[in-house]
Amino acid sequence: MSSGTAHTAPTLAASGGQGTAGDYVVLLKPRVMYLVVFTAVAGLFAAPGEMHPWFGFVTILCIALGGGASGALNMWYDADIDALMTRTAKRPIPSGAILPGEALGFGMALAVASVLMLGLLVSVPAALLLAFTIFFYVVIYTMGLKRRTAQNIVIGGAAGAFPPMISWCAVTGSIDPGAIALFMLIFMWTPPHFWALALYREVDYGNAGVPMLPNVAGRDATKKQILIYTLLLLPAAAGPVMTGTAGWLYAAGAAILTTRFLHDAVCIWKATTRDAENRAARSLFRFSILWLFALFALILAEKLIGIPAFGGLL
Repeated sequence: MSSGTAHTAPTLAASGGQGTAGDYVVLLKPRVMYLVVFTAVAGLFAAPGEMHPWFGFVTILCIALGGGASGALNMWYDADIDALMTRTAKRPIPSGAILPGEALGFGMALAVASVLMLGLLVSVPAALLLAFTIFFYVVIYTMGLKRRTAQNIVIGGAAGAFPPMISWCAVTGSIDPGAIALFMLIFMWTPPHFWALALYREVDYGNAGVPMLPNVAGRDATKKQILIYTLLLLPAAAGPVMTGTAGWLYAAGAAILTTRFLHDAVCIWKATTRDAENRAARSLFRFSILWLFALFALILAEKLIGIPAFGGLL
């Protein structure tokens, strides 16, 4: 399917109602949910102010359910191209374990429940931001951008960056510079992370007709963009310090980890053969996951240990 092609429902030999609990868990994209939950927890602790543990638990639960809803709705809409890609062909809908309509109903139910629960029990502003996040990921990214532009990851990356901002908003009732700094960590991380994946999965995306950057602009342009966005990641990594959200432990760890991130990006840029590019891209992709978890872990550790944040310049 080429970019811009209208979505068509996949032809699948599903009997319906045969999906196990494990199949429905897969619909939630649990690997992505781990990241959503962890960054949201860090945002909850990093936010200035106090929140009762019960309301904190409800906030994280709702963000997790909202993230799961987004994953299920994404798999419902993308079932046709998932069936064409090696790494996604065994997902519940392409494999026939769950019907598209069942996934749609499941995702919509979780989306409505998560937003209503967060709004009624914790915070209306946070609930509105959660609703916008689900809408952004499903409608703007999945339906609007993914099949139409090679910039899908750049713009769509905002959806994955909202969770710490939502939990921050649940505590403070507002979006402050510290919340924006946490948002920017994920937002600027997303392009080099996914373009590295796209480099060594170029054939897979090409078979599915998804206009990822290597398939549209070529590998050299992708390598250059990975390096550019990694350089832009440097000020983003400094953001929590600049806003007075993080202290010396985060600053030291972020400096070391981001230097390694930049090293891997330079290795991709300098690679001269496809095999070397793919090896370097795999290395960056894997390390980038560690990088993001580690930076948020450092922020969380500082709050739990009691390390004071710097005064901040913003």
